[in-house]
Amino acid sequence: MSQDIQIELSGIEKHYGAYHALKDINLTIAKGTFVALVGPSGCGKSTLLRSLAGLEKITGGTMKIAGELMNNVPPRERDIAMVFQSFALYPHMTVEQNLTYSLRMRGVAKPEAKRKAADVAVITGLSGLLDRYPRQLSGGQRQRVAMGRAIIRNPKAFLFDEPLSNLDAALRVSMRKEIRALHDRLGATSVYVTHDQIEAMTMADHVVVMKDGVIEQQGAPLDLYDRPANRFVAGFIGSPAMNFVPAIGLDDGRIALDIPGKPVIAGAAPVQPGRRVLAGMRPEHLRVSHHEDEGFELPVTGIESTGSLTYIVLGSEPEITLVEQGRERVRPGDRLRLAIEPALVHLFDPETGKRV
Repeated sequence: MSQDIQIELSGIEKHYGAYHALKDINLTIAKGTFVALVGPSGCGKSTLLRSLAGLEKITGGTMKIAGELMNNVPPRERDIAMVFQSFALYPHMTVEQNLTYSLRMRGVAKPEAKRKAADVAVITGLSGLLDRYPRQLSGGQRQRVAMGRAIIRNPKAFLFDEPLSNLDAALRVSMRKEIRALHDRLGATSVYVTHDQIEAMTMADHVVVMKDGVIEQQGAPLDLYDRPANRFVAGFIGSPAMNFVPAIGLDDGRIALDIPGKPVIAGAAPVQPGRRVLAGMRPEHLRVSHHEDEGFELPVTGIESTGSLTYIVLGSEPEITLVEQGRERVRPGDRLRLAIEPALVHLFDPETGKRV
């Protein structure tokens, strides 16, 4: 095995009785990489993380950390650090005591533990808070303590289990930046579980999309955005979600969308005449057109504005969402003509969901 590989999972299986939670998971993580496990609730991402930590015992496959087989190694001997959603701080201990707890349990001398706590406090912005108790800290400060407690051990890998889900929206954005900056500064190997695809896309070098215990697709964030392997990934990655419209292949290699007016798209990937497909179109790739001979026209059924962006919902069955910069002056009932670049249309098989 290459020395650059820090975590290697091969054929990982996990059963809870008859329930098959993880199915043939294969994942290789290079040293220093930030990997995000993302997917809806119940997809298996937290089970996979807990299995990596040794908190769950796998029922098949092999798991290696830094080249060493970990299948039967207890959690405390895996040399990894986990940051939980709940922070998991000891309420009766000061920040410094929380930071140094693992060191003291391993017999590190008090002066050495105190020095390391001071160093970690500088890195995490906790220098003025070492004598405080968790109840005296904000949510963001508690999260920094949880991360500092992980950093002080200098582990082989950091595991994050939805660490920001208890924070408010503004704090989540700033903490995303802090966690990624800490990762880069430490040269760490990080595995980060989240249900928020924006977190995954903005923080990670490598994104693993899971559903029903299976890895649906993995790769660089923009690779998943630009070329999703199936309908699930296409709909999960990107915000707002991709629009899906039934379509059919024509004799001349073009496709016709199954919406009023039967607009034809030329230049998209050709499909066999008569073959039914799903055409996927991202809201940000649609544009308002004023040319009657292009695109398709639908009535506006809903409008949401954030000030800088306007989300316009058009039609029904299928419903199509458009994103416009600025404040679009339209009202429900207005009709808009939409156009799209054929090269930006994604085609999927309606039965299997796989990319065509």
